[in-house]
This record gives sequence, structure tokens and C-alpha cells, in this order.
Amino acid sequence: MTRLKISAGPFSFIGRLEEKDAPKTCAAFMSRLPFESQCVHVRWSGEAVWMPLGDYSFGVDYENHTSFPAPGQVILYPGGISETEILLAYGGVRFASKVGQLAGNHFLTIVEGLENVTPLGKMCLWKGAQPIRFEKI
Repeated sequence: MTRLKISAGPFSFIGRLEEKDAPKTCAAFMSRLPFESQCVHVRWSGEAVWMPLGDYSFGVDYENHTSFPAPGQVILYPGGISETEILLAYGGVRFASKVGQLAGNHFLTIVEGLENVTPLGKMCLWKGAQPIRFEKI
């Protein structure tokens, strides 16, 4: 079981890669570690933060995809009808963009620090973008 440390704003989390269900997405993400970005509050999807990545390509297609990630689940939208993005759910989510409902690959689940995903989400909503970093432990 591969674990990652996620540092976002003032919070730290431990996540478990979903290697059995999303092996290609996990391998593509691992090859880019440490991965750094900014997380901002979503516009269309509900209670989540996202990392907009434009036309960045991870070179993966759909696997283990969902439109309804649970709190603490991290999904990767590989691009297509909307831009590439990573989304971290902290509450109720129906993953979407201005073009409609999307599905992203659930590849990472927060297993430690879940109690701080809601404070992170609210911080992004009210205070703006926060730095986020994913690294192997």
C-alpha cells in the first residue's frame, strides 16, 4: 500500500493510492512526484477543492471513474471536454464543469487527517487559493 503525504495550506494529510483500481493513474501521478499546485474552491461541483491544470496531460484514460467522490477522495480528470484537473472532495460533490457532468479517476483516498478536509475547503472558499503538495512518504 503506497502512501502519500499531502500538505495543503496549514494542513497535512496522509493518502493511500488506489493502485488496484486505478493502476495507470497512480503510476502516472507517482512519476510526477513531488507534485505541487494551488487548490481553489470548485465552481460547479459542490463541496470540493480543485487544482486546474489546463491542457496538462497525464497520459491516462478513464479507470475507476466517478462523478460522486466521497469526502477525502481525490480524483483526476484526464481532460477531454473540459480541462485536466485534480479534485479533492470535502462534502457533497457532483463533479461537473460548465459543459456538464464529468467523471474523474478516483486514485487517492485520505486515510489520516480527514477531519481537516472541511476546514481546508472552507479556507479555500473564504480566503482563496492555498498551496498544495503531494509527496511520497
